[in-house]
Amino acid sequence: MGLSFSKYRIAGLVSLMLLVSISFPSVSLSPPVALKLAQSNAKTAIDWLNQGLQAIQSGKVQDAIAAFKKATQLDPTLAPAHYNLGLAFRQTGKLQPSADAFYRATQADPKFAPAFANLGGALLEGNNLQLANDYLQRSLELDPKLGFAHYNLGLVREQQGDCKQAIASFKKAIEYSKNAPEPPYHMGMCYLQQGKVDQAKDAFRKAVKINPKYPEAYYNLGSIWFIQHKLQEALEAFRKSAEANSNYPNAYYGAGLVFMQLQQYKDAVQVLQFAKDLYNAQGNPQWGKNAEQLLQQAQNLNYQPR
Repeated sequence: MGLSFSKYRIAGLVSLMLLVSISFPSVSLSPPVALKLAQSNAKTAIDWLNQGLQAIQSGKVQDAIAAFKKATQLDPTLAPAHYNLGLAFRQTGKLQPSADAFYRATQADPKFAPAFANLGGALLEGNNLQLANDYLQRSLELDPKLGFAHYNLGLVREQQGDCKQAIASFKKAIEYSKNAPEPPYHMGMCYLQQGKVDQAKDAFRKAVKINPKYPEAYYNLGSIWFIQHKLQEALEAFRKSAEANSNYPNAYYGAGLVFMQLQQYKDAVQVLQFAKDLYNAQGNPQWGKNAEQLLQQAQNLNYQPR
């Protein structure tokens, strides 16, 4: 499968469930996959599949990749082996091999909905939106209740600028993946683009209720409060954002803006210094420069008699 990817990356939900062998109940989001036991080498391939699953559970991803590869070599029709190989590659950040493995899983089993969904997710990460859309639609034809497929389809539509359809997909994702905070978060981002601030606020609140350590969601809540001149609420949201991820520079920058409005310039200097250093350390010089300019203003005001 010769697919090329750009450098653009976007976080997508993937199915993290591993398909186990026929000896155990399936824990996948899809129905159990029928394995072709008539082949003389199927048992050996399944053994390699199980060995790979055990390696994943032990945190030995490279060992798992080697085992899954062996399983696919011995039985190219063993869809769970291709599928889990794709998950393992994706875990190591190897996008192209991951997409290839998911594609082979769909070829081995054309009704394997999570494989189509994860293939769509990999293509989404590679910014191949049209092909991602096609595979995600196919996964939902096979399993309309596949929550992470609805989520990834929402991301595709969000990137295409179709927030109305994106929100519809995120709502479906919330319905079928109730414990995932990402769908309400991205739904909130879409509502912001539509200028629906109250709906955005509700969506971000839902995201942090599911995951109390979601820095981006707290940051966006803080930004809304700041624009609405509710400075204490904004400051609290930025504080929670920083607590959720102490290396998230936007949280400190947002807090700096609030402290400037409150004329608490000493506190503004402290958090803006954090923001500037983090932006620069994380390779974001433009925002590092923005933080430095605001920091200089805070320092000048801090030294002026009041």
